[in-house]
Amino acid sequence: MSKFTGFTLDNFKTLFSDSRLILIVVQTFFLAFLSSLIATVIGTIGALNLVKFKRRRRETLLGLNNVLMVSPDVVIGASFLILFTIVGMKLGFMSVLLSHIAFSIPIVVLMVMPLYQEMDSSLIDAANDLGANSSQIMREITLPYLTPGIIAGFFMAFTYSLDDFAVTFFVTGNDFTTLSVEIYSRARAGISLEINALSTLVFLFSILLVIGYYYIMRDSETVGKSSNLT
Repeated sequence: MSKFTGFTLDNFKTLFSDSRLILIVVQTFFLAFLSSLIATVIGTIGALNLVKFKRRRRETLLGLNNVLMVSPDVVIGASFLILFTIVGMKLGFMSVLLSHIAFSIPIVVLMVMPLYQEMDSSLIDAANDLGANSSQIMREITLPYLTPGIIAGFFMAFTYSLDDFAVTFFVTGNDFTTLSVEIYSRARAGISLEINALSTLVFLFSILLVIGYYYIMRDSETVGKSSNLT
């Protein structure tokens, strides 16, 4: 920061002229979105099925689910690296994607499952009495009720994926990298003001993400309450 003498947009111009860094930013956000979307689908299905198991089996599966939540990131990254090496998978986008999906699924499960357990079973009983089938119950009652938890799980998984460094550092290859790994690589030569400009844009995007999350959650809760009243 010794070169910082005042406000200027020159560093933003330098940032947007760095095609490699822009490509890495796009790759990072695409990876976070895709891994969060897949993890949300798998985690939601898993949470819906875990509730149906007997208590002992459910607690065992939840314990296994929480392993990736409590294990250090370095251990998780090294474990995935060993796994991908054993199966002969080339390190790159697919290895990073699978790793991010794996550590995001437990987050989604822990967001969705408590809501499903708190759901009033009389809603489903009433739907059955009215002749609704399983798909209609899922579409019209269960999913609207679980929407706040599903959205929260998606955003949490997105944030974790966007921010992750330790796991990604182990499983990324020469032809693919993420923003956190790239910044770490450049930091060894000294952080430039170009990185500061990028950090500013990411920070502003994070604020927009929080605002969008607030309005989405508010609307989903309103829809959920109206559907329950109906």
